Amino acid sequence: MSKRIGITVVLLLFLFAVSAQKKLNYIEVDKKTFELHEQQKWNELIEYSAIARKQGMDFFYLQARTGIAYFKLKKFRIASDWFLKAWENDQSFEWLQEYLYFSLIFSGRATEASKLAAGFTPTLKKKINFQYMKPLRAALEIGYSFNPDLEKLTSASHHIQANVGDNYGEAFYLKNYNFESFDYSHQIAPGVNLNHNFTHTGVNREEQVYWGSLNSFPINIHQFQYFLSPHFVLGEKLYVSTSVNLAWGNTNLLIGDYNPNTFYTSNFKYFDYIFSAAIWSHFGNFSPGIEINQANIYDVNRTKISARVTVYPLSNTKLYFTPRVHFKTDIEGNIGYNAFGILGGVQLGQIHFIGHYLNGDMKNFVESAGYVIGNFPGKSSRKYTGSLYFPAGKKYQFVVRYINQDVIEKYQVYVDAVQSSSIEYKYIKHTLTGGISWIF
Repeated sequence: MSKRIGITVVLLLFLFAVSAQKKLNYIEVDKKTFELHEQQKWNELIEYSAIARKQGMDFFYLQARTGIAYFKLKKFRIASDWFLKAWENDQSFEWLQEYLYFSLIFSGRATEASKLAAGFTPTLKKKINFQYMKPLRAALEIGYSFNPDLEKLTSASHHIQANVGDNYGEAFYLKNYNFESFDYSHQIAPGVNLNHNFTHTGVNREEQVYWGSLNSFPINIHQFQYFLSPHFVLGEKLYVSTSVNLAWGNTNLLIGDYNPNTFYTSNFKYFDYIFSAAIWSHFGNFSPGIEINQANIYDVNRTKISARVTVYPLSNTKLYFTPRVHFKTDIEGNIGYNAFGILGGVQLGQIHFIGHYLNGDMKNFVESAGYVIGNFPGKSSRKYTGSLYFPAGKKYQFVVRYINQDVIEKYQVYVDAVQSSSIEYKYIKHTLTGGISWIF
């Protein structure tokens, strides 16, 4: 008998719970969400809206008010998704246009925002200073890189360790280099931007040659680099970017002549290029993307593919991180794992910090969008980068950057002008940079 009573009680409780879940209707949901909006109870509004949607309710004002609730909580990426849903239903409201525009701007989706702004009201266009063509940003950055292990390396007697003997041995030890880089980006149409960069790098190395006896010569390399990259939005939120990076340089090398201790000067020139294409999109707090690079570095063709996803835990740009995995082709054309990297950013008051870590086989490594090319002699297995951005007024921003990268190069031994053997040596390359950008 007690078992039957227990079952009856459970059934009564179940029926009570079902009856308690009152079916909502449009008028009730519209009224309740309006009241919560007016009372600025943003979390309650989000929770109530979720309950209404589970019962099949979804209409323009419910979408817009949900977006406003997330916007007020500074969860701009989720807010933008709701505003976009409302925008699809009705694009006539100026207040919705403004919410949508700034939710995209604060989500790091400015290109998308500029494309949509072409359909805004004249009043709002004037308020946000909308233009079909306009400059966006100009920046100047200078840097200095040095090798603190230079003296240790040049006095290490690598020619003895390599057992050069009567043969020919040489190495090119990095002393330092400086660079000057200028960036300029501009909008050529709503949703279509064009980025330019021109960089000059002056490299100082010590050429050490053992040819009968030990000889040292200063080597100066001048490299120039031009980077061009358009990026635009296809459809609603599919981003596409292509780029070309051209790098060329020249130097004079001292090369051993036929007789030991005799040398002649040879002018060495090179031309490297990288073509890149990338696509990515935005889904709530995630932004996945893929990229392919086709490069010719030191007359060797190579293909690299990378995949990444950016995660925004706070649904805004105050905190984010991007793991990325790289693959590249080998000599036979087979593609395999190349390197792993993770980039993260955090906003601390007015200061924005970005850290980047790379690990893998980075010989002639091409980084994101083909913008950075590691076309120095040798290879690297890991790289740390830390950057601090801080504003100066409304239109200026300063950046200071530190890069720590290991470099592995070779002391080469030649017999009758044919490479015979080599030994590796390592050092840490330190780079300090500073720059200023103008936001138009």
